[in-house]
Amino acid sequence: MKIKLNGEIKELPDGATIEALLESLSIKAQGIAVEVNREIVPKRLFGASTLNEGDAVEIVRMVGGG
Repeated sequence: MKIKLNGEIKELPDGATIEALLESLSIKAQGIAVEVNREIVPKRLFGASTLNEGDAVEIVRMVGGG
């Protein structure tokens, strides 16, 4: 299936979860936020949140500073 990840098309296996997506990108869940179709997904649901064809996913990394 194809999703839009941070504005670019990405191919994933059918039934992929947010957790699987992050693992495939070598991204740890700590310090990031994930939005699917403009809704923030709580970290506790990453393993249970299945992505669907055409979903728009944004991964945002938290950056501190002052």
